[in-house]
Amino acid sequence: MPRLDDQRAETGEMRTSTRDLGELRRRMRAWLAGRLAGASRVSVSELTRPSGNGLSSETLFFTASWAEGSGEREVECVARMAPAAEAVPVFPEYDLGKQFEVMRLARERAGVPAPRTLWFEPDPAALGSPFFVMEQEKGDVPPDLVPYTFEGWLVDASPADLRRLQTETVRILARLHDAPVRPEELAFLRPGHPGDSALRRHVNEQRAYYEWAHGSLRIPVLEDAFAWLDDNWPRSTGQDVISWGDARIGNVMYRDFTPVAVLDWEMAAAGPREIDLAWMIFLHRFFQDVTVIMGLPGLPAFMTREDVCEQYRSMSGHTPRDMEFYEMYAALRHGIIMARVWHRRIHFGELEMPDDPNDLVMHRAAIESMLDGRYWD
Repeated sequence: MPRLDDQRAETGEMRTSTRDLGELRRRMRAWLAGRLAGASRVSVSELTRPSGNGLSSETLFFTASWAEGSGEREVECVARMAPAAEAVPVFPEYDLGKQFEVMRLARERAGVPAPRTLWFEPDPAALGSPFFVMEQEKGDVPPDLVPYTFEGWLVDASPADLRRLQTETVRILARLHDAPVRPEELAFLRPGHPGDSALRRHVNEQRAYYEWAHGSLRIPVLEDAFAWLDDNWPRSTGQDVISWGDARIGNVMYRDFTPVAVLDWEMAAAGPREIDLAWMIFLHRFFQDVTVIMGLPGLPAFMTREDVCEQYRSMSGHTPRDMEFYEMYAALRHGIIMARVWHRRIHFGELEMPDDPNDLVMHRAAIESMLDGRYWD
């Protein structure tokens, strides 16, 4: 049986940036001094990067301070940048303006605790790529490495605390999806790929992403999943809503098991509610399955499909439909991303190319069991 120490080594810290922090700090201070018209004594602390979660946009922590009129301001900040091309990005493009706008919309219209947005800079000249700055929050984030199902504050939590965390996290989705927005306000979130519905455009965008991420390399288990989706397409997909896209507890910051910041909006889109629900359910199941393989109990009664869907129905009035379809779609999307992450690690000499391309997908067994129906037994 694999050991926990082996898992730590296998999922050790991955290279996520090629940029020099000292140079970024100098350029950030110069940019901020120009942005804060009329301010004086502008300073930026040393920049740091978070450990643990995050393989897409580059994240930087710093404190900005300046004099304004007769007063002093000091703000703890987080900057999100598109990754440098030489860092082998996970995604083909990083629309920082879209992220900035959807966070504002989620906070102001839906009452979702997205971080307070401060500044957006579309010009790459300032730091080398577009970026935005938001206020920093304090709290606990369930880690991916080592997974929160292995050890730590969630595994040690009482059933009541776990229940509160799940309930309040599902409430985020209910509030976001019920946000009072007009259809035209969702235009910037609609995928630009062809299709007769938001779901069809969403899936076609994922097909294009698969082709970009892996080029001429064919990954049969992912292509079989695409074919399964076509064969099991929902009859109706309902209304389009703001879809967070990366809706999972590893992208939420908590205090006292209550969400205080909803993070990572780069996968946001317009689409059916079930996209977010299935992603939240599947991503926990993914970590739970890994935990069971390691011989640990994990959190088997947490974030189950039946429980999450019932909570969501009671909060929103919407009964989730076709969840097997959306869970397969979640597994497929996650598979494309994880295979791209493996390619990054090959590029940086951290892993080797497996003999079987399907092994690029860490959870291939889960997708295979979905394809033959065993996953939902």
